[in-house]
Amino acid sequence: MNFPQVVRREKPEVLAPAGNLDTLKTAINFGADAVYCGGQAFGMRTAPKNLTLEDFDEGVKYAHERGARLFVTCNILPTSSEVADMNAYMAQLGEIGVDALIVSDIGVLMAARQVAPNTEIHISTQAGVTNYQAANALAQLGASRVVLARELDLAAIRDIRANVSPELEIEAFVHGSMCMAFSGRCLISQHTTGRDANHGDCAQSCRWKYHVVEEKRPAQFIPVEVTDQGTFLFNSQDMNLLEHVDDILDAGVTSLKIEGRAKSAYYVAAMANAYKCAVNEYMVQRGFEDADGVALKLFHDRVSAQSEELVSVELPQWLKEEPFKVTHREYCTGFYYPEKPASENIVSGGYINTWRWLGDVVRVDRDEQRLYLYAKNKITPGMEIEFLFPNHAPVVFQVPEQGLKDERGHAVEEINHPAHEFSMPFNVDFGDVPAGAMIRAKMR
Repeated sequence: MNFPQVVRREKPEVLAPAGNLDTLKTAINFGADAVYCGGQAFGMRTAPKNLTLEDFDEGVKYAHERGARLFVTCNILPTSSEVADMNAYMAQLGEIGVDALIVSDIGVLMAARQVAPNTEIHISTQAGVTNYQAANALAQLGASRVVLARELDLAAIRDIRANVSPELEIEAFVHGSMCMAFSGRCLISQHTTGRDANHGDCAQSCRWKYHVVEEKRPAQFIPVEVTDQGTFLFNSQDMNLLEHVDDILDAGVTSLKIEGRAKSAYYVAAMANAYKCAVNEYMVQRGFEDADGVALKLFHDRVSAQSEELVSVELPQWLKEEPFKVTHREYCTGFYYPEKPASENIVSGGYINTWRWLGDVVRVDRDEQRLYLYAKNKITPGMEIEFLFPNHAPVVFQVPEQGLKDERGHAVEEINHPAHEFSMPFNVDFGDVPAGAMIRAKMR
């Protein structure tokens, strides 16, 4: 993989999710400054594809070799029977060398200080930090970072930043799924299915379609909102703050967090790259760096306290379009702007999915004038495709009408066998498309 060099930063930080080791590496390759993951126990996602201790060991090495960092979620609300095992687990993570443990329970916080003394402690959004008094108390207990409750607006974040130590880092969600419950603390799933959301096993019962039944008419199901479709009563919108990165950073946020540990590697790549490019624009347009990423002045996260009028950071159009090229629900700006708070989609509980990941570039042979790729979905002659890779606008290319070949060099009419290598004619003067670039297309 010969991607362009990306600038790594601890402040401001783009923090991407990963549900497995491959996605962890993808997040780093596509520009994330840090990645947060869950293990196969004690995190808020219980899928078996989560990382093993061996994965964390490899992931830490991969991240650190590239100037990135790795955080691990230990943010369940443990029962007494889980305490001893959880403490032993955190000790193992500390020995491996992960950069931070993300916790929500105060007992877990205190234990982490003892069993992993050289590891940063970050306070999960599950803790519901909504004010500077709570943030300061947690800092006194050993936390180096607080992940704010998602219900705060920009004014509340500015107030917290102004009343906590400059050393305390502030992390906030900027993209992805939201929850109908306060900071993700929900009992609906456990009540309806027995699956405990506070142990990472949410069935997303809030996304289901609901009707009301009147006591004396038990066979008549009445939509909560009177339509033929019923209503998805608790189906919250997704968050998309890409065009508001300047407001978030100016308010005092240190780390921009992308939700989605259960999402695909393509989703993580596209959103890590998008938010990293947006932060790059912010750093240049605010005068912290030049166009090559060379520091001009020290970044500080209290820009909003300055007296001069701040001009909005302008993003290129291609970048604004990136959030709409991944799977998402109807977008909103969360609760950052009180005049337009997050709401729910009451007519549909499904995803919007108009773009598809078609494969990955293996290499470009300039002598043969061919591009070799590893296929994931069908690619047909005449199709308009895009190449996605870090620090660059998508490269648009039309698949040639002829010249497609399979891995044995035999001519094929179309690329229609996933998990196989294919090649196509490729103009060497078209531009540099690196190995590892993702190939995608809009579905018609």
